[in-house]
Amino acid sequence: MDFFSMNKEKQLNHFKPLAARLRPNTLEDYVGQEHLIGKDKPLYRMIKADRLSSMIFYGPPGTGKTTLAYIIAKASKMNFVELSATSSGVKDIKDVVKKAEENLSMYSIRTLLFIDEIHRFNKAQQDTLLPHVESGLIILIGATTENPYFEVNKALISRSQVLTLNSFTDDDLRILIDRALKDKENGFGKLNVSISDEAVNYLIRTSNGDGRNLLNSLEIAVLSSNDNENININLEDIKNSIIKKAAVYDKSGDQHYDTISAFIKSMRGSDPDASIYYLAKMLVAGEDIKFIARRIIIFASEDIGLADPNAMNIANSAFQSINVVGMPEARIILANAVLYMALAPKSNSAYMAINKAMSFVKDNKDFDIPNHLRDSHYKDAEKLDHGRGYKYPHNYENSYVAQTYLPYDIKDLILYNERDTGLEKELNSRLKEIKKRRRDGN
Repeated sequence: MDFFSMNKEKQLNHFKPLAARLRPNTLEDYVGQEHLIGKDKPLYRMIKADRLSSMIFYGPPGTGKTTLAYIIAKASKMNFVELSATSSGVKDIKDVVKKAEENLSMYSIRTLLFIDEIHRFNKAQQDTLLPHVESGLIILIGATTENPYFEVNKALISRSQVLTLNSFTDDDLRILIDRALKDKENGFGKLNVSISDEAVNYLIRTSNGDGRNLLNSLEIAVLSSNDNENININLEDIKNSIIKKAAVYDKSGDQHYDTISAFIKSMRGSDPDASIYYLAKMLVAGEDIKFIARRIIIFASEDIGLADPNAMNIANSAFQSINVVGMPEARIILANAVLYMALAPKSNSAYMAINKAMSFVKDNKDFDIPNHLRDSHYKDAEKLDHGRGYKYPHNYENSYVAQTYLPYDIKDLILYNERDTGLEKELNSRLKEIKKRRRDGN
């Protein structure tokens, strides 16, 4: 290596981010993901025995997916090749395959291919990989922040193990901070750095389990200090070093669907605190307020229904209001609607009834409508007996008279199962009286 190449390497290492400098080289130094690489876990055994199969690492940003791939590569006797799905194409894959065939035939060396952000590969690129992964010519390790069951070719998924990496725990992040401050070669061990407990706790909270985000923020705080001898990092220093709190939310990905799911389930579970938390998470992440309002309307109809019909009025009113007002005031309108939904009595009887009815209609023949219910508002209708024998309920006591409304073949069909919740309980009391009178023949 000549002087210029050596200088280039030196400069690149000097300006390398703290997170990259602290990247561990062995499993023993790796932090987190004990469920995958604990000493009794299969992945740990596979790595140590160098008996790897293709796998896809799925998890949030900054959880060590790439680092784990590098550790596996270093421990493996295979030839390691790295591609990024953002800059590689079919030609690059074919070049890797050609070289893999040469290494296997000439030197009996297999190839380990790591593809970062594999979800960005299109179908043609993934199909190019498929036969070589299937034959075992290439051991594939893919890394993705997107749900691979949605984004990766099903055939490729079936030939790989999908391993989920979790966000770093608070304890994991404390270990990373401790290493960064004590490591003399790659961290700040040569500097006299101290950090307050308040600053540590805030840094951990705002990192959202993202180790890279945490270390980058810590690095800014240390390097921006004006004191070269004693660097004391306080809460304000950390706050000023976090460029933007990472919002773990992708409006087209898992976090979008997981958050709206948790939001709906929290309202259904009558938990106002959780409901308002998930609303806040969506608003902070920039979710479309109309999308949120539409979900509230659906919820009011599906999950509250007859137990409190006013919920639909509240939901519709909120939708109309946010269109007039917009953010940031729309947050208050949505908060009112969400809390009402969470606190309201719940009934899904209408939802269940229409689903049951539609399924019955689809699965059965068309039954004749009884003649007395047919339209008689046209000339000569009486010649077909349409409308003949119909009893007008308002002519009877309590606007009720016993007569058959369903087709005669299914006159005893039950599609609505009442719930004794909220206002529906009051409505049902009338239904029960009607049924009693019907049984008594009145």
